[in-house]
Amino acid sequence: MRVLHVCTEVYPVLKTGGLADVTGALPAAQIQLGCDARLLVPGFPTFFASLREQKLVFELPPRFGAYAIRLYLGSLPESGMKVYFIDAPGLFDRPGNPYFNASNQDYFDNYRRFALLGWMAARVAEGLDVSWTPELVHAHDWHAGLTPAYLKASEFWNQRPLAKSVFTVHNLAYQGNFPGHVFGELDLPSHFFGLDGVEFHHQLSFIKAGLVYADRITTVSPTYAREILRTENACGLDGVLQKRAADLYGILNGVDFSVWNPATDAAIAANYNVRSLAGKRKCKQALQQEAGLPLQDDKPLFCIVSRLAVQKGLDMVLDALSEIVRMGGQIVILGSGDASMESAFRNAAFANPAAVSIHAGYDELKSHRVFAGSDVILMPSRYEPCGLTQLYGLRYGTLPLVHRVGGLADTVVDSTEENMKRGTATGFAFDGFQYESFMSAVRRCFELFAHRREWQRVQRSAMRQHFDWETAAVHYLELYRQIAGHH
Repeated sequence: MRVLHVCTEVYPVLKTGGLADVTGALPAAQIQLGCDARLLVPGFPTFFASLREQKLVFELPPRFGAYAIRLYLGSLPESGMKVYFIDAPGLFDRPGNPYFNASNQDYFDNYRRFALLGWMAARVAEGLDVSWTPELVHAHDWHAGLTPAYLKASEFWNQRPLAKSVFTVHNLAYQGNFPGHVFGELDLPSHFFGLDGVEFHHQLSFIKAGLVYADRITTVSPTYAREILRTENACGLDGVLQKRAADLYGILNGVDFSVWNPATDAAIAANYNVRSLAGKRKCKQALQQEAGLPLQDDKPLFCIVSRLAVQKGLDMVLDALSEIVRMGGQIVILGSGDASMESAFRNAAFANPAAVSIHAGYDELKSHRVFAGSDVILMPSRYEPCGLTQLYGLRYGTLPLVHRVGGLADTVVDSTEENMKRGTATGFAFDGFQYESFMSAVRRCFELFAHRREWQRVQRSAMRQHFDWETAAVHYLELYRQIAGHH
């Protein structure tokens, strides 16, 4: 089956968050299962610089503020996966972050930049590349949200069926909403701007376009798929989601074990596996040295590898920090985001240099060292569509401490007495977003850490968890076949 994935970032070429891990791994897993999967991305400078064997597929007249549009086909450097990318001078060739300017503000013309992405997906589905036409188009996140709308618009204008579509919600809170008056620039039928179309409180909503016009909707964990049907979690889109509930599926993300594997990871101080954890202790010492923390092994070393945002519940960690330090714990923070939260963590590190270390920004190789060297990863998220960092934590024997929501509820088994006896415990989970519930889980963490043999038993159970992309790929292919009428 020929499948076109439409997205804005792909690991290892361009990554600002978990989306890139998904789009780097899922199509590759599908190819392993015999699917003919390709990607379509905007022509950001990093794609131009990194993709191999580039060749021009088609040239189009100016549109969406770009004075020329060219579609190229290249391949990813390591996997060789085929990637279409859009050269649109004036729209994509900007330095730095793909979404924000140097002042960390959204580019004012993001609606044009990402409308072009969806518009081009429909052109590829119409047969722009005469040698390859997708049977199914899979759009990821709000940036690609107009893709299903452009596919339906093409069918409306040309009166012939095109490829079917799947739209994956990676995080419902990021919606791509723009002033309603820009709709006129987007080359969609006028009746698409309405309550049953892309209009959302007089705005144009990219994510609503995906939810309304896609043949099926998926999100990245079964629990999150159920949660977003409830008004309090639907970010204002409950009416649309309830209408589409029969077409909504939760498929859990996976881990690319070729990238995330403590037995072979070249980025970490010492390799280790489920049978021999000795290397993990070396990784902890190396991380303590790198972070400027005293070497100690009788108390847990906690870590945060995350966007620093209120969604991630990190304000609660800030409240708990003095108590964690008082109990003898250490904490390493890797991430960037909310400026006030970042400075609060910096202040905590300045006040407690022997216990708290922060590295602002994101560093892929350092994240591997942090996972390998820590004992516990903190993820008390207010909501969490899937979460990938807890899966990396499990893989590296770094026990996740999570708020039981979304994908965290689907992947982490609390270390209750009963689960410990059964041998199913893989971390710590708490219910209800309250400080005392969180602190109760933190205290249980310290207690278990004091019993090294039991702690290692839970570590081994965590490392044996197998959330792989092949399983996700199988589920997606079943869904594609169901929509496209393949059996």
